[in-house]
Amino acid sequence: MRKQTLNWLSLLLVLAVTLSACGTSAPAESTVPESEAATPSDELSGTISISGAFALYPMMTVWAEEFSKIHPNVQFDVQGGGAGKGMTDTIAGAVDIGMISRAIKPEEAAQGIFWVSVTKDAVFPIINAENPVAAQVMEKGIPQEVFNKIYITGEITTRGEVIGDPSITDKINVFTRSDAAGAAEQWAKYAGGEAQEDLLGIGVNGEPSMLDTVLKDPLGIGYGNLNSIFDLGSGNLVPGIVIPPMDINGNGAADPEEIYKVKEDAFSAVANGTYPSPPARFENLATLGKPEGLELAFIEWILTDGQQYLEAAGYVPLTPDQQAESLAKLK
Repeated sequence: MRKQTLNWLSLLLVLAVTLSACGTSAPAESTVPESEAATPSDELSGTISISGAFALYPMMTVWAEEFSKIHPNVQFDVQGGGAGKGMTDTIAGAVDIGMISRAIKPEEAAQGIFWVSVTKDAVFPIINAENPVAAQVMEKGIPQEVFNKIYITGEITTRGEVIGDPSITDKINVFTRSDAAGAAEQWAKYAGGEAQEDLLGIGVNGEPSMLDTVLKDPLGIGYGNLNSIFDLGSGNLVPGIVIPPMDINGNGAADPEEIYKVKEDAFSAVANGTYPSPPARFENLATLGKPEGLELAFIEWILTDGQQYLEAAGYVPLTPDQQAESLAKLK
């Protein structure tokens, strides 16, 4: 009997050990730090350095701010300096992205420059509102050949010659950009030259300086980008500045569609193609080689969600076809 009892006790002990081994055990403690586990694997972080065209600088600051709201771990270092600086910095690897307000040159592409268009802009002639012949200019307009003789050949030097009145001998003070600028290149091409170096005039450094110089000189003539010569808040021209109508159709008169007193009129003319190109042009972003990683994500965002911010800042969004073309280049 005792032997039988011991056998039963042995059996119960074996069952207890077995059940204990099969019981639910506590999960092993994770070795992944809590901070890493809470961060999505695709979260963007890092710094993007950008330099270049004054024409694109205001828009880039908006894009950088909006992108940072979505990706707070991304920082930006955005600087102006002109399209020439943007290209030089990009080729040298000093920045991640260059803002280029002109076409990319073959020799730049040969050095590894990759680029996509991100918006459209335009360069406009500007004169002081107190110009002695402003009223006549606003009535007659200035044809392309007159701009050619002012800026390229130097044949026209007085206000009277501009409006066909030789009795007016006020000298024209012609201003151009001294820094390498996409705006200057576009204006040169419209005026009948090939490059910025073909433009005559007194050199001023940078877009803000050009605007300020013409504002201070009643006899001055210069040129500026759409987004800098209009007050984006009111939509009116910067006080003291006038856009002389460009007699695009050559009829010797300033037609209503050639007069731009508010941003909406200029914007529409650039968007629908009635404003000539040049001086209308695409604004481009350049990288050394095809962009990858953070830079690629940012540029793709600019070409999609980022387009919604352009119009309010005085820029023309890409058409769907142009947008698709730029996106396809990134693939």
